[in-house]
Amino acid sequence: MTPRTANRFVRCSCGRLHWGAFGAAGLLLCDPERGVLMQRRAWWVHNGGTWALPGGALEIGETARSAAAREAWEEADVPVSAFRAMSAFVLDHGVWQYTTVLGMAGSGLEARVANPESTELRWIPPDEVPGLKLHRDFARSWPLLRAQLGRELVLVVDAANVLGSRPDGWWRDRRGATERLRDRLATLAGEGLRDPVAGVGAGPAWQWWPRVVLVVEGEPRTVPSVPGVEVAAADADGDAKLVEVAAQARERAENHVVAVTADRELRDRVSALGAQVLEPGALLRELG
Repeated sequence: MTPRTANRFVRCSCGRLHWGAFGAAGLLLCDPERGVLMQRRAWWVHNGGTWALPGGALEIGETARSAAAREAWEEADVPVSAFRAMSAFVLDHGVWQYTTVLGMAGSGLEARVANPESTELRWIPPDEVPGLKLHRDFARSWPLLRAQLGRELVLVVDAANVLGSRPDGWWRDRRGATERLRDRLATLAGEGLRDPVAGVGAGPAWQWWPRVVLVVEGEPRTVPSVPGVEVAAADADGDAKLVEVAAQARERAENHVVAVTADRELRDRVSALGAQVLEPGALLRELG
């Protein structure tokens, strides 16, 4: 089977035809100043003339995130380096799924019509989106998408507390254990975290690609950051540093902030800031 076979219709249990043998995905880009990037579909494509997102069928073996990025490049000339994917919503029809990837556009991003599948691309203020002639499925999903627009998940991890929750001899090489935790968190940042695990409350159809901050103290203070994980070193008090990082993340009201610690006093302090709390065991299960 070749990727080309993905480009066909699927007869759904809902009685309608959907494009993409393995499902489809689209990119919902947000710019705080300009709004969301919308695409008016060409008259000759499925549901032509309606407004929706740059998107299309998943190719065989392709993730929804990769498909959304590829379609945005092919249809709107948006390079993957020009935005940050923050979350995804799955519209599940059972035999077919559409994944909307929500991303934050970088400064200066200029999209343009890049192939014949669309006739116009326009930045639309979110409050004006319902006034457009929308693609039927996008119109159904828009209220849920609107609620999470521009929001990111910031995962603040208490390194010592997470490592200390498992008596696996980590204390014999604190730096090495911290580096291994950092690297597993970097994998998680790339693969995503399911909403029910994170405890954000958006619903089971959501997942998040978190911005991870690993708070370290003592010997591992010199552990460097890596792509996907920022290492925040405490000068003295690790608890105070974690509260500081959580408070900084909460300065942006749209953020979902989740602190990973089992320390009771620390849990109370970050909860008072409006952050959620995740047990170390739940995170470690996700890390495998």
